[in-house]
Amino acid sequence: MEYTVKSGSPEKQRIGCVAVAIYASRKLSASARTLDEISGGVISNLVRRGEIEGDIGQTLLLHNVENTLCDRVLLVGCGKEKDITTNSFRKINQVMVKRLEASGATEIASYLTEIPVKRRDIRWKIQQSIEAIDECTYQFNQLKTDKNLPRRPLRKFIFSVSGRGQLAEGETAVRNSMAISTGIKLTKDLANLPGNICTPAYLAKQANILQEQYPKVKTTVLDVDEMEKLGMGSLLAVARGSREPAKLITIEYMAGNKKQAPIVLVGKGVTFDSGGISLKPGAAMDEMKYDMCGAASVLGTIAACAELQLPMNIVGIVPSVENMPDGIAIKPGDIVTSMSGKTIEILNTDAEGRLILCDALTYADKYKPDVVIDIATLTGACIVALGAHPAGLMGNHKPLINDLLSAGKKSGDRCWQLPLWDDYQEQLNSNFADIANIGGKGAGTITAACFLSRFTQKYHWAHLDIAGVAWKSGNDKGATGRPVSLLMQYILDRFESGH
Repeated sequence: MEYTVKSGSPEKQRIGCVAVAIYASRKLSASARTLDEISGGVISNLVRRGEIEGDIGQTLLLHNVENTLCDRVLLVGCGKEKDITTNSFRKINQVMVKRLEASGATEIASYLTEIPVKRRDIRWKIQQSIEAIDECTYQFNQLKTDKNLPRRPLRKFIFSVSGRGQLAEGETAVRNSMAISTGIKLTKDLANLPGNICTPAYLAKQANILQEQYPKVKTTVLDVDEMEKLGMGSLLAVARGSREPAKLITIEYMAGNKKQAPIVLVGKGVTFDSGGISLKPGAAMDEMKYDMCGAASVLGTIAACAELQLPMNIVGIVPSVENMPDGIAIKPGDIVTSMSGKTIEILNTDAEGRLILCDALTYADKYKPDVVIDIATLTGACIVALGAHPAGLMGNHKPLINDLLSAGKKSGDRCWQLPLWDDYQEQLNSNFADIANIGGKGAGTITAACFLSRFTQKYHWAHLDIAGVAWKSGNDKGATGRPVSLLMQYILDRFESGH
């Protein structure tokens, strides 16, 4: 999709379609009023007759409106003007796209950027519009013989800005948003691939492709022998039951000052999680291909940073394994030694994500990081606690937590902080090792983060549990690309603040 910005009146747009807003109670937006006046009251007459009330979800497509240069005018219901939120703004854009896809229009001038959203500027509105449009038009059909492509796909969106003074802001928003959308698409594509294709070796190959695409990216892949020399006994234990060898993938994007400590992103890369000997129930086990969404989001975020050529230092670390049952697979009661030297009693082989992350988090210290953020589809308990709306957030550094919460609110890719109190740590006590890998029935999301916190004491760290937000089930099954938007907003905020 091509995105541009432009200032100008809606009636002067020589284009396939112009989209304008209608608010609840039949109130016309500024651009709708302009078109109404130029056409002799066509829009107000239709509204007065009740053809469109202005509620969210309503649309009305008009053809050949008098005294305009466009072929069509799309009226889009937006609800109450004072009540428009991030979610409703995205929904309004998606409603527009769905109607346009059926209309035959391929080029659109959107005046929905004039919709008021509290404390949000034109850059925010363009970024949210592009992400919403790309989400709506995304298809994963690489493995289908019938690609089911639209007969006349949408190919160009022009976003209206109020004057030439907003053009630079709008162009910056388009550039940032297209880079973020590139990262989101990569994340979705990787996550939607089946486990027989997207293996640890495949993830490593995709990381090497990033190195080929972007001059500032350097990829390194450690194999089993190299990880054994580093003492990564916890990570390697998880991979023992699989014929797919483990990989530790590092992706360095070093475009900032050499003295600048990097932001390190650590993504859980379990390309298929059967649960191991602690076998998962069969229902919906196919969705366990999504247990590498954390890893996919790290690749997507670094791709977006490289697209923008941000002058920053970002490192991605992806521990990648397949968790399978086998005669030599780890068993409940086994004890392994992590890279840190801590011994771990494995009480449940389905709590494997923390076993690979703890070695990756120890490895992260070699970069002397400014902050470390790990991203993982870690616990079903997070879905019980928070549902499918925010990611769970915990960590050991309040400013980092606050920055991520703020980035989540701004991007619409929200997270919610859970407590990481010392009270929970004793649930991980083991009679036989330094630490157990599960903490019992209560507070499973928190005790998982408590486990990780034992390996992050040398730096500022935050943990994002994305189990509830990384993919959707049901008829709309598929990866969401989260939390690339959140991570990129955090990184862009850091860049713009000069940190």
